[in-house]
Amino acid sequence: MKPTADSRARQSSAKAARTGRIHPVVIYPFKQRKDYSHLAALYELVARLDGDRTNYARPITVMDRKTFFSAEHEKKFADFRKTVVEHHSDVLDAWCVDTCQMWYSGLGRAFELGAKGDIYWLIPGDFDYGTVAGQHVLSRLHDLPEIVAELDQDICIGEIATDQGNSKHLIDTYGTFALLYNWFPAEAQKIREMTERPRSEFFAVRHEFLQQVMKDRWFAYEQTVVMLVKAAAGGKKITRFLVGEISDLLEGPESFASATTQVERTERVLKTLWRERHQSGSEWTEEYRSLDEHSEQIRRTALTILRNLLG
Repeated sequence: MKPTADSRARQSSAKAARTGRIHPVVIYPFKQRKDYSHLAALYELVARLDGDRTNYARPITVMDRKTFFSAEHEKKFADFRKTVVEHHSDVLDAWCVDTCQMWYSGLGRAFELGAKGDIYWLIPGDFDYGTVAGQHVLSRLHDLPEIVAELDQDICIGEIATDQGNSKHLIDTYGTFALLYNWFPAEAQKIREMTERPRSEFFAVRHEFLQQVMKDRWFAYEQTVVMLVKAAAGGKKITRFLVGEISDLLEGPESFASATTQVERTERVLKTLWRERHQSGSEWTEEYRSLDEHSEQIRRTALTILRNLLG
């Protein structure tokens, strides 16, 4: 997993441009899997980051307490947590609704330890890092925060390479973006120009922008979408980085039930965000009613298409 020549050049340039440090925040899988090979590969990267205190703060691993209590009786889990996770990172144990709330806890802890000029790098744990493709991704994943530094960006989104029939791609195409164009059309256009993965779990964010979104309402679901809407509305600098061919669908494609949940919670978040922005005015109710009617039509159409495509 040695860095490529391009990665080393980018790393050197980013180090020269960066005034602060990078804070890696690892999100331990919400559901502990029996196969530890992917996590073992990930924590090889975490170990290297932990060994470079000049450029990186001590990594933070966020572990949900439900995950811990579901596996605490297993010796393999206990050994892995003690000898690998705790050895190479500071573990933040937290009770969380979902992974986005784990992000809030981890990024919040890192933010409190950080300073102006620092960059915060979210690393999701539930991907197939143990594969050949996963190893390649790990060898260049550090480009995410380095792009923020080198190109002076506010947020960099990591995009996964998928085919047009990938379930997550389908959900974003027919659900996420369709709903975005209804509720936040101007922002949706800007976001679409910058990324095809508005719900990505891979991203790096600058201290000043993170400070803004941390102090606003944080959603336990679809927080990446919310951050991108705020970045687009506020004229922040957004860029993307192709992470590579990697997947968190270790147990197969998304089911239609899962797709339904994702589309419905995206709609719920966008509706809430829109109301917060507009309900201080006196004429917002009629506009909201109209947008809500359109949103219902979009949701129903999206679910009909996804039911046909996902079976």
